[in-house]
Amino acid sequence: QVQLVESGGGLVQAGGSLRLSCAVSGRTFSSYVMGWFRQAPVKEREFVAAISWSAGNTYYADSVKGRFTISRDNTRNTVYLHMNSLKPEDTAVYYCAAGRFLGTTPHGYTYWGQGTQVTVSS
Repeated sequence: QVQLVESGGGLVQAGGSLRLSCAVSGRTFSSYVMGWFRQAPVKEREFVAAISWSAGNTYYADSVKGRFTISRDNTRNTVYLHMNSLKPEDTAVYYCAAGRFLGTTPHGYTYWGQGTQVTVSS
């Protein structure tokens, strides 16, 4: 069983930064593709970023490209999402997810965290 726990969310002013962390239990963390998704009220869950098991490949939604950076530390079983230049429209619950195949749709990921709230004030 794989369990994911996000942390690092909070309230920040527009233009500010946050770093989200996702701690993953299980001895096979390094074999999983990791992704970040977000869901705002009355909206569908949307892709934010993903990283391959070796960290050699990363993908970003156009809306966050150049502002967000996904990274992973396989020695700590942790994936990060560094968020800079935050905008009010980034406000959402952010979820990390683990899967076997690199993709941008939620259906491609098997394990999910409980989410962490990010609120960006204008």
